[in-house]
Amino acid sequence: MFATGGSLLIGALLLTGCQSPGTGNEASEAEFQAMLKSSFREEGIAGLDRLQQTPEQAACSSRTPPDPTLHAELEAQALATVKPPSDGQYLGDWREGEKLAQNGRGMTWSDKSTATSANGASCYNCHQIGPGEISFGSIGPSLYHYGKLRGVSDPKDPAAAPIVQYTWAKLYNAWAYNACSNMPRFGHKNLLDEGQLKNVMALLLDPQSPVNAK
Repeated sequence: MFATGGSLLIGALLLTGCQSPGTGNEASEAEFQAMLKSSFREEGIAGLDRLQQTPEQAACSSRTPPDPTLHAELEAQALATVKPPSDGQYLGDWREGEKLAQNGRGMTWSDKSTATSANGASCYNCHQIGPGEISFGSIGPSLYHYGKLRGVSDPKDPAAAPIVQYTWAKLYNAWAYNACSNMPRFGHKNLLDEGQLKNVMALLLDPQSPVNAK
């Protein structure tokens, strides 16, 4: 959830954030870009536009990491993109959130549509989440007992608001708190829709979710 892998990562991140060598040599950079474009072809919904970096992606994929000032600017810009739930409700159905956590589909050449409702979150590729999963990635931290460890016994309690809002922003645009993070920016990049984000939120914060209940 705070990072991902599988088909979603390939379709949504690797192709949109391919790293350039950052040599500073214009001829070498031009050769690299030509090689990059010749190595991919359009197929289905996966177009060559995925190779085009945004300015912030270019800054993060440079051989020289962003300095502290730029790093802070990138985080501020990311935080400004975060949109709260339209109805003010942050949690959906944790059962649907678990399905999303298990689902790594979405945004590959074989998908028929770019509709976010077809995408998964692929959470277990990078995180431990629930006790029932025997295989999970370790790129991201364990999220088991995520809400319980943070004292969230009732997500609707005003005292829980800071962690609820932080978690929403982290899912929506992970760069808001860690510029250049490998975690997919689910809301900002339209990888998950609002309802899906709410369901993942419930998986992490609902006391009845297997993440917190055991």
